[in-house]
Amino acid sequence: MSYILGISAYYHDSAACLLKDAEIIAAAQEERFSRIKNDESFPTEAIKFCLKFANISLAEVDHVVFYEKPFLKFERLLETYVHFAPRGLKSFLKAMPIWLTDKLFIKKNIAKALNTIDPTWEKSRPILFTDHHHAHAASAFYPSPFEQAVVLTVDGVGEWATTTVSIGNSAQLTLKKEINFPNSIGLLYSAFTYYLGFKVNSDEYKVMGLASYGKPIYKALIYDHLIHVKADGSFLLNMDYFDYCTGLSMTNKKFDKLFGHPARAKDEELLVFHKDLASSIQKVTEEIMIKLTQSLYKEFGIENLCLAGGVALNCIINSSIRQHSGFKRIWVQPAAGDAGGALGAAFSIYYAHLSGVRNINLQADGMKQSLLGPCYSQHEVIKTLRVYGLNYEKAEGDLYHRKIAAYLNEGKVIAYFKGRTEFGPRALGCRSILADPRKSEMKAILNAKIKFRESFRPFAPAILEEFADLYFGTGAKNRYMLFTERYLGDHNRHQANHAVLIPGAVHVDGTARVQMVNEAYHPDFHQLITAFYKLTGCPAVINTSLNVMNEPMASSPEDAICCFLNTEIDILAIEGLLIDKKRIGL
Repeated sequence: MSYILGISAYYHDSAACLLKDAEIIAAAQEERFSRIKNDESFPTEAIKFCLKFANISLAEVDHVVFYEKPFLKFERLLETYVHFAPRGLKSFLKAMPIWLTDKLFIKKNIAKALNTIDPTWEKSRPILFTDHHHAHAASAFYPSPFEQAVVLTVDGVGEWATTTVSIGNSAQLTLKKEINFPNSIGLLYSAFTYYLGFKVNSDEYKVMGLASYGKPIYKALIYDHLIHVKADGSFLLNMDYFDYCTGLSMTNKKFDKLFGHPARAKDEELLVFHKDLASSIQKVTEEIMIKLTQSLYKEFGIENLCLAGGVALNCIINSSIRQHSGFKRIWVQPAAGDAGGALGAAFSIYYAHLSGVRNINLQADGMKQSLLGPCYSQHEVIKTLRVYGLNYEKAEGDLYHRKIAAYLNEGKVIAYFKGRTEFGPRALGCRSILADPRKSEMKAILNAKIKFRESFRPFAPAILEEFADLYFGTGAKNRYMLFTERYLGDHNRHQANHAVLIPGAVHVDGTARVQMVNEAYHPDFHQLITAFYKLTGCPAVINTSLNVMNEPMASSPEDAICCFLNTEIDILAIEGLLIDKKRIGL
């Protein structure tokens, strides 16, 4: 038996993961503890949590592995500056001191940080490193329910690679080909994220949401000037329009001139132009990914596809791949971004370094519903409620779920806190804000009064598995909100007289990012939605993450209480306890 600690850090979405052989014991992002969104710092608190949950000391960990190789990354940085010299001098001078004093000595810094966590950890113990994209690929393939699969990873950039193709076969994962920096689909999408006034490596999902409000009228302009796509889906970027190799921004003046506007300021009004541009880059990225996956299906003739890397969080693209690529089954790592790199790094050590044997369950993946973070007892919750002077009502079992269902039926918004915190960017029914999807106005209420975020942002339905086909048609559904489905709308009424419309959980384009809730894998959440169904005839609820804009998802009871008190959430339902804002006089 071996304990393996995987670490991702120093770029964005720092995280830690602990494996016991091939079993995921715990995984968490540092942001959930520090409360700094996309926190890049060393995941000290995440590591402490993993060790505490497993009830072991750091000294009992057999292997520690980091999710990329810093010397290769430094090599890419130097070669890029030399290639583009004398452009980029300012950026070079800014980056070098950080690398020369800190990032080049990551191994030493990791050892020091681990020794601080546990003084019995010997700084001389070996620390292992794996390639960034290999970590992504391992995170996608090894927890998947597939014996064999094509594994595609697509993000901004790792050391050199931006896109990789591997073949997974039992416990073997073999790299077949890659596309290298500066040619990057992830960085192309991030360049438009920057140009549209959003934060790079954080707000790409806003571009995806905004895209549905526009038309892809700039698609030809993007293909003609920014990217050349080959028949097999591989691509080359025209670096004349981008500044990320040499500058301190993603795009340049030539990019501005091409589209006839300067980059949008953060709080500037969103124009039709911005919506059309978001639609255009979404469509271009989607078409490239379809072409790439179609080519891979033809080349390898394997029925299964695994996806990871930041681009794999684009659920619209995932759905298009599922529909058009030819692959029969697709599995996407729910923590597909850099946080999942910690998980993949740990898996790579178990299977490659330790020659572990892979046991595959064809009916289920190995992610444990991605509920891998901290949990809290009712006693711990009560102690925190007392600190805040909050009175509560206690309810047990079915009564608890029926009371929540009644609140939802009254149009109230619920902060729902139960069990282990989700690993990855999606709330899956443990750190969620819930609302009634039958009310179309609920989207505006949630965005304006609860989430404090842009009005174009959509909300997702969590629906009982047994009703998913009725509302969203036959075909593969997903437990992790990683695909969009076409909502059947009024067509429901002709199929079953009990089908209730759910406009509050449907995006402007008529699709929804569905979470299918299975009784076996997520029993508590299934019981809650079942109680709402029995009361209303509606087998779905709106499910969005328990946080406000620009804050990480809640993890601790204190996080949930603060979100509850500082928004217009009506009810806090937390580990069998109910706090009604009206009853406590707030």
